[in-house]
Amino acid sequence: MRIYLVGGAVRDTLLGRPVVDHDHVVVGARPDELLAEGYRPVGKDFPVFLHPQSGEEYALARTERKTGHGYHGFAFHADPTVTLEQDLARRDLTINAIAQAQDGTLVDPFDGTGDLARRLLRHVSPAFVEDPVRLLRVARFAARFAPLGFTVAPETMALMQLMVRQGEIDHLVPERVWQETRKALAEAQPSAFLRVLREAGALAVLFPEVDALYGVPQRAEFHPEVDTGVHVEMVLDMAARIAPGNDVVGFCALTHDLGKALTPADALPRHVGHEHAGVKPLQGLVARLKVPTEHAALAELVCREHLNVHRALELKASTVLRLLSSLDALRRPERLGLFLAACEADKRGRLGHGDDDYPQAAYLLRARDAAAAVSSAPFAAQGLQGPAIGEAMAAARVAAIAHLRQSIA
Repeated sequence: MRIYLVGGAVRDTLLGRPVVDHDHVVVGARPDELLAEGYRPVGKDFPVFLHPQSGEEYALARTERKTGHGYHGFAFHADPTVTLEQDLARRDLTINAIAQAQDGTLVDPFDGTGDLARRLLRHVSPAFVEDPVRLLRVARFAARFAPLGFTVAPETMALMQLMVRQGEIDHLVPERVWQETRKALAEAQPSAFLRVLREAGALAVLFPEVDALYGVPQRAEFHPEVDTGVHVEMVLDMAARIAPGNDVVGFCALTHDLGKALTPADALPRHVGHEHAGVKPLQGLVARLKVPTEHAALAELVCREHLNVHRALELKASTVLRLLSSLDALRRPERLGLFLAACEADKRGRLGHGDDDYPQAAYLLRARDAAAAVSSAPFAAQGLQGPAIGEAMAAARVAAIAHLRQSIA
C-alpha cells in the first residue's frame, strides 16, 4: 500500500496558497485493507474512505471509462493493479494531476509543475472532452487563478469549444451548473469565469440571458466602458473586492442588468425601465438553474431597486422606508448589507470609477437604524390598538428618516 497527497493540496502548496482540503490516493490496496485499519467508507460510485483520525479523504487509485453522456456517464475501475500514473491520467488539468509521496517526492507525469510556472490551465488528456463539468471547472479555476496570471491553454480552449459544438455541454444537470457557478462567483476574479465560458461558446448555452448583454451599448457619459457585458464583468470583480467570497453578492452582480438586453434597438444606448424589465429573465434563469431562494430573492431586489439606491440621497423618506421594508431590513439588517454591497459594486464597476465613494450605503444603513429604533410602546401607551399602532409607527419611521436626511444635508 502506497499513499500519496494529490490534487489541490499539492497545487496550492506549490503556489504558496493556503491549503483547504487534503485528498489522498491509495495505490496497491483493496477496500478491506482500509476497512481493517479503521477507515470509514463514503464513496457511492467508487471506493473513497475517511481517515479514522483526520477525517481526510483517501480514494483507491482508479481508472474511468466513458459509458454515456454527462457527468454520470462513466464506469470506474479500482483494484490494486491500478497505478498512480493511471489515476492521475483521468484528472482534468495538469496542475491538478501532481502527486506527492509521503517522503515529499513529487510525481508529475503530465508536467503540472511546468504549467504552474507557465501559468497555464491545460488538460491532461483528450479524455477531457468526455466530462462536460470540466468545462465549468476550467472556467472556475480561471476565476480563481486569473489574478496570478493564469490563462487557458489554446489547445484546451479548442477542446472546450468542441464540447459545445458536439452538444456534450447540453447534458449538464442544472444542479451541477449552479454548484460550479456559485463557487466561481466567490472567487477573486469572477469575470474570468464569464470570459472563458464565452470564448468556449458555453455562455450562450448555459447563461443566454448574460451572453445577450455583450455588444449592448450604454451611454458613455455614465458607462465609459460602453459594452454592457464588459460592465457586468467589472461589477462582478468589484463585488469580489467589496464582499470577498460572498456568492450571494456575486449572483446579484451577475444578474442586476439583465433587462438591458431587452432594450429596443431604436432606444439604445438609453435603457429606460431596464431595472423592471430584468426581473422576468432573472426569474427564468433562477428557475432553470434551481438557484437557492435567498440568492434569487436578493438578486431580484437588486435588479429592481439598484437605481433607487444610487439616488437614495434624493428619495423621499417614505420611499426610503418602502425600500427598507421590501428588503425586510428592519428585522434582517444583514440582508441590507449584502444588498448594498451589490448596488455599490454596480456603481463602482465602471471604467474609471473603481475608487469612487458610495455615501448612499452609509445613509441607508443609518436610515435603517433610525427606523428600527421606533418602538410600538409609546403608541400603545397612548391607547392605540391594532392597525392604528402600525400606521403610527410607519409615520414615526418616515419622520425619523426625514430628520436623518436633514441632518446630513
